[in-house]
Amino acid sequence: MNTILITGFAAFGGEKINPSWEAVKQLDQLIIDEYQLIARQLPCSFTESSEHLIKLLEELQPQIVLNIGQAGGRLDISLERVAINLDDARIADNLGAQPIDQTIIKNAPSAYFTNLPLKALLQAARNNGIPASISYSAGTFVCNHVFYTLMHWINMLNPAIKGGFIHIPYLPEQAAALGAQPSMTQETVISGLKVILKTIIATPQDITAVGGTIC
Repeated sequence: MNTILITGFAAFGGEKINPSWEAVKQLDQLIIDEYQLIARQLPCSFTESSEHLIKLLEELQPQIVLNIGQAGGRLDISLERVAINLDDARIADNLGAQPIDQTIIKNAPSAYFTNLPLKALLQAARNNGIPASISYSAGTFVCNHVFYTLMHWINMLNPAIKGGFIHIPYLPEQAAALGAQPSMTQETVISGLKVILKTIIATPQDITAVGGTIC
C-alpha cells in the first residue's frame, strides 16, 4: 500500500496544545484511496525538527508528504506555495534557539516551490465549504524550516514525491483564551485535510485558476 506521511508540531510559544498535532493525530492509520496515512509529531525546534523529518522520510519512503503547522492570526487553511532558505526567529524555539538571518542549508537554492497541485486543492477545499487560500509566505520560523528541508530533500533525492506545507488557524479554545483571534474547529480542519489529501491523490497535474494575491 502507498504511504502518506502527515506531520504536526508540538506546542510552542507558551501554548498548551498545537492545533496541527491535535488534527493530524486523528488521521493516523486512516486509508484514503489505497493510501495509508501515517501521522507523526515533529518537535518545535529548528535542529530537531529537520533531523526528525529526514529520519521519517528515510524510514517510511512515503509517496506524499504533508506538513501541518499552526499560524495564529490566520483566517483559513493556508496552502503554502514557497519555502525560503532562511531562519529568522522572532521568538526562541522549544530548545531556546533563536537563529537570526541564518541560511537553513548552505549552497542550496534561495527558495523552493511546493510540487502539490495548489490551485486544485484550493478549488476542492472551497467547493466543500472549507475556508482556504494560497499563501506566499510560510514565515521564517520552524514551519518554514521544515518546509524548506522537505522540499530540498525531495528535489535532491526523490522528485517523484509530492510534498508541501499547510498552515491552520488556532482552535476555538486557544482563540478564546487569547481574545479576538480567528479560529477554526478541529472538525473543519480534519474535513479540509481529508479533501486536500483526496485531491492530491487524484490530481497528477495542477489546474489553471486564479489563486494569487495583489499585495
